[in-house]
Amino acid sequence: MNFKRISFYLSLFCFPVSFLSFTNILYASYFDFFLSINTYFITLVISFLLGLSLLFFGKDGEKNINFIEQLILIICTYVLISILISIPFYLSNYQVTFLDSIFESISGLTGTGFTIFKDIKYLDPTLILWRSSSQWIGGLFFLFFLLIIFSNKSFNYKMTNLTYSGENNFNSEDNIKDNLLRIFIIYSILSIVILSLLNLSGVRLFNSLNLSMTLISGGGFLPIGDLGKIISTNFQKIILIFSFIVSLVNFYLPFNIFNKNILIKDHREDFYLLLLSIIFCCLIYFNDYTGLDIIVSVTSSLANSGLTLMKSDNNLSLYFLLITIIGGSLISNSSGIKITRFYILLKITSLEIIKLISPNSIINKTIFGSDKKISDDHVKISFLIFISFFLSLFILSSFLVVDDIGFEKSFKLSILTLTNTVNSEMFNMHNLNFTNLLTSSKISLILFMIIGKIELISFFLIFKKILFKD
Repeated sequence: MNFKRISFYLSLFCFPVSFLSFTNILYASYFDFFLSINTYFITLVISFLLGLSLLFFGKDGEKNINFIEQLILIICTYVLISILISIPFYLSNYQVTFLDSIFESISGLTGTGFTIFKDIKYLDPTLILWRSSSQWIGGLFFLFFLLIIFSNKSFNYKMTNLTYSGENNFNSEDNIKDNLLRIFIIYSILSIVILSLLNLSGVRLFNSLNLSMTLISGGGFLPIGDLGKIISTNFQKIILIFSFIVSLVNFYLPFNIFNKNILIKDHREDFYLLLLSIIFCCLIYFNDYTGLDIIVSVTSSLANSGLTLMKSDNNLSLYFLLITIIGGSLISNSSGIKITRFYILLKITSLEIIKLISPNSIINKTIFGSDKKISDDHVKISFLIFISFFLSLFILSSFLVVDDIGFEKSFKLSILTLTNTVNSEMFNMHNLNFTNLLTSSKISLILFMIIGKIELISFFLIFKKILFKD
């Protein structure tokens, strides 16, 4: 294992934290928010010097990073960047413990949205902006990780050949830097579009900025405690729905919307997602909620954001939890098992039943009605992800049930953690106080928020490499 190669790429993830620290310093200086400006200066210096050190150590290791090194890089990034992002929380005037600081930063990076702060309205505006920034950068990192992983030719379980993965495709290691730049540009443009639309709709600029960073990353942090205090008009709700759809569908869809050939041929996964959203909305329609509020909740659940305008309803909470487990597109900021894997498992199961009934039947192993074939490796990885998800759910629920929150809340919280979804009123979990949880529960949630984002199978592959050197 070449640590220089890991160090090189790890250094590149430190500098965005420096940039965000610098922007927070400018913001605090301009609006005279000097309450904790020194904390951002400290974060700037530490992240920049650490980035330079890692870059110097790994200056000759920018090429030929293998698959296991990529997985280790991803885990190291979440650990290191979460520590850097936790500095302003820990050094703030709100008496936040180191563990709670890490908890808040991991929650932001993974787009989960759990928070240790009881009332957001009393927070320093710079800290609110910092929370939202952590989600934005976490969403960008995750898209980068998808690109790095799927571009590796040694990765035997490619799923992107079943879905659209960009003009140059993820399968090329030669143009990885160009694709990284392309993803950054697309991600930034979409963020600016959402920001502009929200501001034009009447949402004040500060809330628009924070919401845009939250929505594009599929996160759950809000600039104030209640989304309903920001979003009130139908136009604002439509913008919210649009943002969730952008977050849950294939990342390249918005830029192929006018390309009829690509749209019809390669974005069938996204059409199935939209169809699934319509079906779920129709099923919930008869529960005395307005149409737009239902669409907001359904799309938010599929995007694994969890933000809602609906009031608490325990009867529907498990229903929405099911939607969060399904998740969005393979190439998106959503978590969950992903609709493509569900489709593969359901189709293969139905085909096996047909074979039992009629052994001479001709089996058509295509996906989403296209000409793309489902291979045995696709079935294996889908099954492993499915099993690992529910294994993680069992393990985490076992850890949380010893805390004083009850079995139902432990089970729900486990699902929300593994799907990186905020504990909103939609799931009847909004009153949960994370500060009062046991230390063991917080550590478990931190670990499984990361597992939920990068999936348990990644850890299995690393352990396999360590235990079996061949």
